[in-house]
Amino acid sequence: MRFLLLAALLPFACCGPKPTTLEDFATQPVTLPGGQVIRVETMIDNIDLIRGLMFRTALASDHGMLFVHAQPGNYQHWMYQVLIPLDIIWLDSNRDIVEIVENVQPCKTQASKCSQYGGHQLSTYVLELAGGMARKYGLSVGQRVQW
Repeated sequence: MRFLLLAALLPFACCGPKPTTLEDFATQPVTLPGGQVIRVETMIDNIDLIRGLMFRTALASDHGMLFVHAQPGNYQHWMYQVLIPLDIIWLDSNRDIVEIVENVQPCKTQASKCSQYGGHQLSTYVLELAGGMARKYGLSVGQRVQW
């Protein structure tokens, strides 16, 4: 009897509300050098690192995406299928800002024609914010981000 009840309820175990807004996704707090706290989605898996903010139509000014790489490297980013302008901030393993590219525009052409940005300094983390937020938050090379 218990088995039949479990079998009947099992299909409902994976049902539930699906994320519909950015606020529904799991985020973590990150403190910027000026003390501002933003919420970031953290990308670690290869598929997530590749997808990033593709196909998003908006990014709140107090939200971002943090890319976590397994080891320091020269990580370039591009804007293929990204629909909104972004500020891209590279951080070293100490979480110090080592490079910033501001207000990178979406690439609405073929993937092979999309420019690549940054990756000139060794980094372990890359933080993407909505275009204009790096300037608004006063971010500059040498400052430290905390989490």
